Amino acid sequence: MDNFRRPQRIKENNEFVFGIRAVIEAIKAGRDIETIYVQRGLGGELFLELKALLSGTLIPLNSVPVEKLNRMSQKNHQGVIAVISPITYQNIEDIIPTVFEKGEVPLILVLDSVTDVRNMGAIARTAVCVGVHAIVVPLKNAAQINADAIKTSAGALFSIPICRHSNLHKTCQFLQESGLQIVACTEKTNDFIYAPDYTMPTAIVMGSEDEGISNELLRVADHLAKIPMLGKIESLNVSVAAGVILYEAVRQRLL
Repeated sequence: MDNFRRPQRIKENNEFVFGIRAVIEAIKAGRDIETIYVQRGLGGELFLELKALLSGTLIPLNSVPVEKLNRMSQKNHQGVIAVISPITYQNIEDIIPTVFEKGEVPLILVLDSVTDVRNMGAIARTAVCVGVHAIVVPLKNAAQINADAIKTSAGALFSIPICRHSNLHKTCQFLQESGLQIVACTEKTNDFIYAPDYTMPTAIVMGSEDEGISNELLRVADHLAKIPMLGKIESLNVSVAAGVILYEAVRQRLL
């Protein structure tokens, strides 16, 4: 996992590419794009060309009011702004075989709809500290990897593969087929996080604070596990919760 984007290659034009043709050329050139914002109601041949080009990628396309684009930049954006990603997203299908070939026991973290960039950064920092092999995020409803996320991660986002996939349910099924157990960290169970055997190949799923893990992922999970809560507040910040369960995995693996 040493083919991540290096910090010195982060920015192009203040992290943005403006205009339909420029964005098309950036995609064709293989630039790593975090997301694309398109003016709501935009049409025309060039826009259709852009949509066709995106159909074979995992780049989110967001339809927004023109006012949002104008707030992002005063330049002639022509209704399209692409945000350049500071990292190169990877595929979990490429990472799992490499981990096994090295003789290591996979530990993967799946983030279901964690959208806060600072939580993303804090989780990545913990993940690197405990030896997580990769973080998997959805194509939509995921925190952007931007300057705030990188700063919060203390640079850890440059040191761990981030995998972006359009369907987390199918991704978890792939992980199971590859020999990993799926442990969903949720309050919707009577079992504590100490019950699963994390010495096995494992993928831990964390959900957003407001909605938690989707029912679709809960149904596919091999184990549901909750963190003991003894006080009056019923939930932890997701980055703190991720740290708690990840260090339980570390504790078991070091025994």
